Amino acid sequence: MSEVSMTSPQAPERAPLVLAALIVVAGVANLNLSVANVALPSIGKAFDSSQTTLNLIAVGYSLGLAASVLYLGAVGDRYGRKLMLLLGILLSVPACLLAAFAWDDWVLVVARVLGGLSAGMAYPTTLALIAALWSGPGRTRSIALWSALGGAIAALGPLVAGWLLEHFWWGSVFLVTLPLAVVALVMAWLLVPSHVNESSEPVDNLGGILSVVLVAGLVLSINFAPVPGKGALVAGLGLIAAAATVAFVWRQRRAANPLYDLDIARRRVFWVAACAGIIVFGSLMGAMFISQQYLQNVVGYDTVEAGAAFLPAIVFMVLVAPRSAKLIESKGARTTLLSGYVFLFLGFLSMLLLWEENTPYWQIAIAYACLGIGVGLAGTPASHSLTGSVPVHRAGMASGTADLQRDLGGAIMQSLFGALLTAGYASSFSQSIASSPSGEKASSDVQSELTKSFASAEQIAQQHPTYADQITAAARSAFLQGDDWAYAAGAVAVLIGAALVLLAFPRHEAEKELLRRYEAEDAAGVAGPE
Repeated sequence: MSEVSMTSPQAPERAPLVLAALIVVAGVANLNLSVANVALPSIGKAFDSSQTTLNLIAVGYSLGLAASVLYLGAVGDRYGRKLMLLLGILLSVPACLLAAFAWDDWVLVVARVLGGLSAGMAYPTTLALIAALWSGPGRTRSIALWSALGGAIAALGPLVAGWLLEHFWWGSVFLVTLPLAVVALVMAWLLVPSHVNESSEPVDNLGGILSVVLVAGLVLSINFAPVPGKGALVAGLGLIAAAATVAFVWRQRRAANPLYDLDIARRRVFWVAACAGIIVFGSLMGAMFISQQYLQNVVGYDTVEAGAAFLPAIVFMVLVAPRSAKLIESKGARTTLLSGYVFLFLGFLSMLLLWEENTPYWQIAIAYACLGIGVGLAGTPASHSLTGSVPVHRAGMASGTADLQRDLGGAIMQSLFGALLTAGYASSFSQSIASSPSGEKASSDVQSELTKSFASAEQIAQQHPTYADQITAAARSAFLQGDDWAYAAGAVAVLIGAALVLLAFPRHEAEKELLRRYEAEDAAGVAGPE
């Protein structure tokens, strides 16, 4: 492995090949992130899973990645980003195999979390290396390609998974990344430089452990919130997350070499971009999670049709992202972010108002196209502003935060959307049972199964053919109420993000001035919050 030392790089040697290698590595993580969504109805039928368990299967990968990404980003900064890259790709192989051949839905949850940990080694390193190897407009363009193609690969997951589910068992969707992992391993080994502007300072291991506990407690508490009888567990997880947050901040203020430099994090360009990106990428992952179930459960699409339905989002994401980079250079990150938020809001509004049981595909395509344009516009500035506002030896902190945008955002929004879907579905179905003349004939166990998830309701319908049509209709109606709650939450989150960017993110000239000031402070060894 070659040693590379550079203080102000414009671009590495063989830049296109190096960037291609980093995008393929990111593709392994992105594809694994999304393949489970289209398989959730099949998994639910195979294991008779509750909606909460399905939520955890969907969010498990994001949970593992989000919980570990700050810690592992710092480890990569210290001990070698290329080494972390290679180890992450290698660990993804057993994680995929365990998921594919899981004999229980909770084993599948564990496999998904393990897969997320493997991605936590590899994925943040890709952006850290882009920040270390490129500078100026070249870095902006590289991040735009990394963001667009990474998002497109993630969005392709449902299509590929849908085709596999038509021909093989549900576990096949978790094997799809294995050939790509082999290609990524070879490309990373041969093309990615070693030891580029890495840190020689010790890693804050205590801070890293606290960051893992913080994120895990937060995400799990959201997932279990709508589950009856889990109030004590939710409260306990919430307290753990709160205590870990306090301890983490305390540790970062006192550590000689903090895992997460809070002075840098207080910089306006950094923290606003971080919050904005959580909503942008979380909106995409949350919408994919809910809509794939909607298309199969309510509209009646098969797995291939459901995966293919998402293609407008992929196409527009890839087309718009390079233009996003040009818009950042000419108008600034603030204008670009706000433009993306407009389209994200329109996407959720379309889902909320237009998506019903017999919605024609063109209305579905409009919503997906808006999501793709929104993420294509807003994704690049959200990541670019992070990397531009930190010193290069702290690239792991910036890339870790950029990954948190995607993965913590995805975990939180999927958890929130899943919790609202679960609560709305159960509430609507309970009302249907109460108002039905046949409702009082259903035992408490049957009622529990009906309100557990759409897949459970389908199984009860098969067991009671006399009431099958009635049960299926009620399940579809209940699902529509639950997903409306989720889409409404998405629209509100987008409005909150837009307001934050509008009020707190600096305009173009002020942004450039702040970035120049940050660079001067970092060169002098002083990090100021503004």
